[in-house]
Amino acid sequence: MDGAILSHDDLRDAPDLDSLTARLAERGLTPGWIDREVPILYREPHTDFLPVHWKYEEARAAMDGAARLIGHDLAERRNLIMRNPIPGNDIATARTLICAYQTILPGEQAASHRHAPHALRVILDSDGAWSVVDGEKHPMLTGDVVLTPGGSWHGHGHDGAEQAYWFDGLDVPLVHLLEPMYVEGHPAGMEPVKRTVTDSPYRFPMERTLRELEAATPDPEGHFGRRIRYETPEMPTIAITMHRMDGGFRGRPYRCTANSVFVVMQGSGRSTIDGRAIDWTYGDTVVSPSWKTAEHSAAEDTVLFQMSDEELIRWARYWRFEAMD
Repeated sequence: MDGAILSHDDLRDAPDLDSLTARLAERGLTPGWIDREVPILYREPHTDFLPVHWKYEEARAAMDGAARLIGHDLAERRNLIMRNPIPGNDIATARTLICAYQTILPGEQAASHRHAPHALRVILDSDGAWSVVDGEKHPMLTGDVVLTPGGSWHGHGHDGAEQAYWFDGLDVPLVHLLEPMYVEGHPAGMEPVKRTVTDSPYRFPMERTLRELEAATPDPEGHFGRRIRYETPEMPTIAITMHRMDGGFRGRPYRCTANSVFVVMQGSGRSTIDGRAIDWTYGDTVVSPSWKTAEHSAAEDTVLFQMSDEELIRWARYWRFEAMD
């Protein structure tokens, strides 16, 4: 009713609840007592997102095909997004996270840009690829984890001889929800390199990961094997945990209110999430949504990378964790 002035008496004197509800709707109000298809509150944590498994070998074959068919002149990033197959979802892997596989060819450069979302890369196969983050050139060798905090300029290149592949993880769905999204291309195309670094708070090399996992104490609760947490103070919405499980390990089932994505860095095994058994091997990605019962076992010595929104959930005081046996 554009421009209309409504009397309060029509609310005060409404003959029945249906009439009152209709008149409230004209004022942008909705009763809290009506039944809704989607409730305002749930009795316990709830998500529509599903446990899903993406096979690296399958994605790698697709990236090989993409490398023949599209170049960086047409696509700033040659990547394959892991979309959770729920109705209405276009890109999200989990409620707050988006993941992708990406590839780059020898001699290519992917121009520098910066954006609101925090991002990371798990390097699956690479010898000679690199990232420039805020003017510092970081090697990206197989097994490395490289960070690009939100607002940091970053671009990629490849000086090696063989095609390189990696996993991308970002908090794009969270940024969409909160609405501070932006992206900006670097005015120079590729950001100039100020210096080359191997030791950086933005790079966790595989040899360091293996050394620290070997020295770590096993999980006393038995849900995981040995594990370490990498500090990411400039990326407070994403937590990074590395797990080492010896062959034959079987973890106790649990559930928690964080969304997690696992990438297999070494070995093979099985995760059972919300009753679905997922057999994984090198490079595979598995999403474990919030409050879904999960357990992990290793068929051989295994290293798992885990990214999650646990730090965000803890900060907001939404954290719950339950052992399920």
